[in-house]
Amino acid sequence: MDLKNSTGTIPSPVELNEIISRGPIVVFDALCVMCSTNAQFILRHDHQRRFRLASMQDGVGAALYRRSGIDPHDPETMILVDREQVLRNSDAVLAIYAGLGWPWRIAGLLRVVPRFIRDPLYRVIARNRHWLFGRHETCWLPDPADRDRLI
Repeated sequence: MDLKNSTGTIPSPVELNEIISRGPIVVFDALCVMCSTNAQFILRHDHQRRFRLASMQDGVGAALYRRSGIDPHDPETMILVDREQVLRNSDAVLAIYAGLGWPWRIAGLLRVVPRFIRDPLYRVIARNRHWLFGRHETCWLPDPADRDRLI
């Protein structure tokens, strides 16, 4: 698993802070079929171009995981990093969909379901994502029009 960014280097803490300051980042498993499909969905429906994506297999995504106390080689969750706030599990998913606008923001209503109910379901799916949905042999890459949104 490559833990370097597209320039071949692991970002320094200063570089990572600069990247974070530019807006929300969704860190996901680019080898997971479900996760990369969800990333494509985000790009397609984020008309305000609010979210950027980072693969956990790359330097920036791995550094964001480590900064959040998550092992990038054994992640239990996708994360949404928005400035200094890091959302995990179902909170991350619901915040992303709420940020996509109508009609996807309706998913934010699921926040009324207590986290102790939402997160165990999320974790079961996350732990079994490769078995349930499959695994890519190579990381997914976005269309050229969206490449600037992949960190």
